[in-house]
Amino acid sequence: MAGKYQLRKNAQYFWNLKAGNSEKILTSETYVNKQGALNGIDSCKRNSGTESNYVKHGSGTQWWFVPKAGNHETIGKSEMYVSAQGRDNGVRSCIENGPNGTLEDLT
Repeated sequence: MAGKYQLRKNAQYFWNLKAGNSEKILTSETYVNKQGALNGIDSCKRNSGTESNYVKHGSGTQWWFVPKAGNHETIGKSEMYVSAQGRDNGVRSCIENGPNGTLEDLT
């Protein structure tokens, strides 16, 4: 099963990238309007397929990653992982699911 972007709204708009198994991989920043969130999804689709666009962070039991756009802006933030290997698996999942993820609009 392919990955998907779930567009949501609480006080503001945001999206989650989910893997084919429905596990959350990435969460966006919040956006004032829906078009901003859709632009964020488009940026993730364009930039998530390239491993060099990821910045990896962590130590001990706190590991995460952030993908960056061409303008070096952060696209989103990953879930927290308990190991570097888990984080690296998350990056691979984002590379695999991000570029072709479908949109599920839950707003």
